[in-house]
Amino acid sequence: MLTTKGQATRTRIVEAAADLVLERGAAGTSLDDICAGTKTSRSQLFHYFPGGKSGLVLALAALQAGRVLDAQRPWVDDLSTWQSWERWRESVLAHYGSQPHWGCPIGALSGELAGRDPAAGVEVAAHMEHWRGLLRAGIERLRAAGLIHLQADPESLSLAVFASLHGGLLLTQSMHTLAPLEAALDGALAILKGQSP
Repeated sequence: MLTTKGQATRTRIVEAAADLVLERGAAGTSLDDICAGTKTSRSQLFHYFPGGKSGLVLALAALQAGRVLDAQRPWVDDLSTWQSWERWRESVLAHYGSQPHWGCPIGALSGELAGRDPAAGVEVAAHMEHWRGLLRAGIERLRAAGLIHLQADPESLSLAVFASLHGGLLLTQSMHTLAPLEAALDGALAILKGQSP
């Protein structure tokens, strides 16, 4: 159990390391880089993260997942009306438009770890699945409200929306413009609205 001061130190390390890993990737960020960037000794780093870099990366993923979802709130927790979906779209664009680095930190970590560290990749992918689950729950609310057909499949529709979102983020990262993300979100909402009775 960490003291209040210890928890504050751990949080400071995670927040500073998150920026380094977002800029360079997990593989491109060494423990020495993290120690230098967080002004932390190796012994202090291992005190807070006994699993070393792997444990720290999982803490970074949790931090970034929280940031990404908080930026979409309160809309992502509702998504029961077309207006809430439009507000969600706006919040996603505003969040990624305000970031110094293009792309999604959770998607990037998930992709990077999937082949290199499968156990950590599964844990990071769980954050992605939670996010998609919020979209699926919103689609279920649309269906319950009669805004889309009862035959509409929330599972496949949430996959389509999530794939559009992350495809848009990938192109946004490579093109350094929000235009692909905006187009992808507009396309995803058009798919959903196409399910209207």
